[in-house]
Amino acid sequence: MRRALLVALLPFALLGCRQEMAQQKRYRTYAAAPLWPDGTAARPLPEGVVAQGDLAFLAAAAQPEVTPALLARGRERFDVFCAPCHGLAGAGDGMIVRRGFPRPPSYHTARLRAAPAQHFYDVITDGYGVMYSYAARVPPADRWAIAAYIRALQLSQDAEIAAVPEARERLR
Repeated sequence: MRRALLVALLPFALLGCRQEMAQQKRYRTYAAAPLWPDGTAARPLPEGVVAQGDLAFLAAAAQPEVTPALLARGRERFDVFCAPCHGLAGAGDGMIVRRGFPRPPSYHTARLRAAPAQHFYDVITDGYGVMYSYAARVPPADRWAIAAYIRALQLSQDAEIAAVPEARERLR
């Protein structure tokens, strides 16, 4: 009886195993397709199409205007992510270096003073030498803030007192 029931149900079980979903008719990339007026399966993107997130990414990756708020944010992010290796003044003497790790270059060398702000943004994004990429840890807007703060550090360490009139008055 049991065997007869299994034999009777076997055709129904086999009918449920059709491969229609796995073997769908589809066009291969760049195949001819008479369905479309241009005769190709590859469809051009409609005018004005932008990939999801691209506009926001491009806006964040654009170099912003330097403001006191940007410098404050840059200092905060620099202290968190950069100062352990580069030191608080950017001289390359951070706590990690004191523990035996390789010394990063000072921001106050002639080469890095002449580098554009984009260089610092790119190094934070992609890494350089023994420094690994911080792209996953530091958002693009914060990378620009850090780059602006590095510029402020460079100016502060090589400034002449004549360039800061208020400070000159306080020293008298």
